[in-house]
Amino acid sequence: MGLQAIEADAGVISRADRVYSAIQDKLIMLDIRPNEAIVESALAEELGVGRTPVREALKRLEGERLVISFPRQGTFATGVDVSDLSHISEIRAHLEPVAARRAAEAASPTLRQLLLDMADKTDGLDVSGMERHELMRWDLTVHRTIYRVARNPHLEDVLVRYDNLATRIFCLYLERLPSVPEHVGEHGELLRAIANGDGDLAGEIARQHVTGFEKAVRAVV
Repeated sequence: MGLQAIEADAGVISRADRVYSAIQDKLIMLDIRPNEAIVESALAEELGVGRTPVREALKRLEGERLVISFPRQGTFATGVDVSDLSHISEIRAHLEPVAARRAAEAASPTLRQLLLDMADKTDGLDVSGMERHELMRWDLTVHRTIYRVARNPHLEDVLVRYDNLATRIFCLYLERLPSVPEHVGEHGELLRAIANGDGDLAGEIARQHVTGFEKAVRAVV
C-alpha cells in the first residue's frame, strides 16, 4: 500500500508474512472457496515454500475466522454465511466512523496528500471494466490505509479482521450487486473528507458506507 511505502518504519516484509498475506488474499477473494479443504502441501508447492510457513499462516488465519481446523479432518476455509452480515455490520458501523474521524485528526501533511491522490485514483477507476480481484483489492487498500492513518493499532486490528469478513461476502455477491460503482465512488468522498480534516463528515460517510453495503447485499440475497 502507498502508506507503507512512505512510512519510515515500514520495514522489510518477512517470508512468513508474505506467505500469510498470499493465503489470506486467496481466502478473502474466494480463490479458495468457502468450506473448501486446504491442502498444506499443495499451497506450499504453489507458493514455493516449505510446509512450516504455510502451517504457521493457517494458525494465524484461524484466529481471524478465515479458516477452521477439525481434529483428524483437516483445515477448511470458513463458510460465508450472509446471516453473519448484520453482526459484522454492527461492529463496522460503530468503528469505521471512529477510524475515519481519528484519521482526519491524525494525518500528517504527507499522508493527507496521499489520501487526496488515492481519491483522485478512485474517481478515475473504470469500475465496470475492472477485474473483480483488482476492484476488491483497491477497496481493501483504501480501508486499510485509513485504518493505518488513524494510528491506533488495536482499532486497526479489529477493523482489518471485520473488513476481511465483509469483503468475502462482497465477493460472493459482487456480480449481482448493481451498486458497486456507487460503493466504490464513496471511497473518494471519504478520502477527501479525511484529507481535509473534516472528521464529522468522514465519520458520517464511513457509517453510511457500511450500512449502505449491508442494504445492497440484502437486496440481492
